[in-house]
Amino acid sequence: MQEKIKVAVLDMYNGKANQGMRCIHDIVGRFADELSIEVFNVRQNAEVPNIEDFNVYISSGGPGNPLEGDGIWDTKYYQLIDDIWVWNQTNERKKYVLFICHSYQMAVQHFGLANVTRRKSTSFGVMTIHKTDSGLTDPLFESLDNPFWAIDSRDYQVVQPHQKRFKELGAEIIALEKIRNHVEYERAIMAIRFSPEMVGTQFHPEADPVGFLSHLKKHEVRDEIIDLRGKARYLAMLEHIVEEHTIYKTNETLIPNFLSQSIGFIKEQQAILH
Repeated sequence: MQEKIKVAVLDMYNGKANQGMRCIHDIVGRFADELSIEVFNVRQNAEVPNIEDFNVYISSGGPGNPLEGDGIWDTKYYQLIDDIWVWNQTNERKKYVLFICHSYQMAVQHFGLANVTRRKSTSFGVMTIHKTDSGLTDPLFESLDNPFWAIDSRDYQVVQPHQKRFKELGAEIIALEKIRNHVEYERAIMAIRFSPEMVGTQFHPEADPVGFLSHLKKHEVRDEIIDLRGKARYLAMLEHIVEEHTIYKTNETLIPNFLSQSIGFIKEQQAILH
């Protein structure tokens, strides 16, 4: 029997209750025949995996300021990212990374690809994500519409790309925020292909309709959204969630794309090296 490919899930929630980790477990569990999973509590316990032991990494969303750390867990985390980057430059057998939301903002800041700034107001709810020209052919988005739907939840945003740095790394912007003609702010960068092996999204591709619906129906969450956006917007959000072509499709498609493509590449590399 072939040994399972090991997935390290980097939990960035710092002990805060969330739906994200449950959703990530659920999606990786769909590949139970081929993948095994181990979770590392990065922010709370300063845990990071041994790079030798894992082929695939999913780094979660999380609360708070992505530009702040305590000098311990964040140093270990950035060292891990650097180690994986160097590994992929120097080894035939690659390691694959998906950064989500908070982790994505940290990676953008670390690689110096753009500015990470606080938004004027929280972006929260169901929104359309627009593929760029590069995103139209990026394997991460294969089988997703353009635009596609996703859950957005952020106080910070990635803006003002540093084009020179993108060229140096060979990175590409693969998705942008929706066009808002009535607003003067620039469109936030919603996904970046850092390298063939490393990719990140600002939104939450792991979110599922069931979990997000139960979250929205909590009294405090409902009241906060109605205060911020109005009741009509809140009701529209509930409607969008249960439609099959929105959140359900993204949940069923994006991370499974990342995992199945990573599995395929890893198996090819193993076959060549054996």
